[in-house]
Amino acid sequence: MADRVYPAAKPNPPPAAANGNGAPPASFPAPKSQMYQRPIYRPQAPAKRRRSCRCSFCCCFCWALLVVILLALLAAVAGGAFYLLYRPHRPSFTVSSVRLSSLNLTSSATAPVLTDAISLTVTARNPNKKVVYLYDDFTLSAATAANALPLGSATVPGFTHAAGNTTVLTATIASNAVTVDPSASGDVKKSGVFSVVLDADTSAGVRVGSIKTNKIGIQVHCEGIKVTPPPPPPPAPKKVKGKNGTVSLAPAPAPSEADATTTKGATVSTAAHSCTVRVRVKIWRWTF
Repeated sequence: MADRVYPAAKPNPPPAAANGNGAPPASFPAPKSQMYQRPIYRPQAPAKRRRSCRCSFCCCFCWALLVVILLALLAAVAGGAFYLLYRPHRPSFTVSSVRLSSLNLTSSATAPVLTDAISLTVTARNPNKKVVYLYDDFTLSAATAANALPLGSATVPGFTHAAGNTTVLTATIASNAVTVDPSASGDVKKSGVFSVVLDADTSAGVRVGSIKTNKIGIQVHCEGIKVTPPPPPPPAPKKVKGKNGTVSLAPAPAPSEADATTTKGATVSTAAHSCTVRVRVKIWRWTF
């Protein structure tokens, strides 16, 4: 078997000769730390001008204010034209008569109980010639003028108040065995005159021809009304025993002049008491 011939190993290259300064010669290619890297050019988009929040708020506020002013001007022009065409007036309410028909107040120091009934007549007038008022049900309430002690409530059905029409409303405001505040019970006098306040709450709309408006809350407020409690019942006739043992009833004493005056004074408001009409606006939970 013939012997294999291997190539001779290459001799190691001689070491590089040092340069004149004694430092080894620089190797090629140069290391990365010595290479110059040119930065990559990336074009930037032009900067956008940003409006400040304050400037945007001012612009929005100015536009909103301009819109509100224009709407106010339009409403003023429409209201002026409506007034010139129809000359609208508020309805008038007058309390024609008030009578405190019954009154009973227990003399308790902690929880007095009140039972009363007030009969009243209210006259409503529409002074307009072309304006018709549309009323919902009226909620009537009465209270003392001094400390607003409630005296009862009642409901009167609503109605359509035609132009130039006069309508008479009758109602009986009553409370039955209602516990009242002891500190305010002194307002109710069992004898003598005391003042009461009457309120009627409802919603009313306006109709002119075929045009109707939305209904808004109104309150009819009546002050300066004085009432007199009814006179006490006459005493029962006494039993009188005769000579033969028979029992007869003695005639009741005739009412005195003071009692007759009190009975006549039970109906106080023979003269008319004018009331004021207030517009009640409700904003969320509050009513003005």
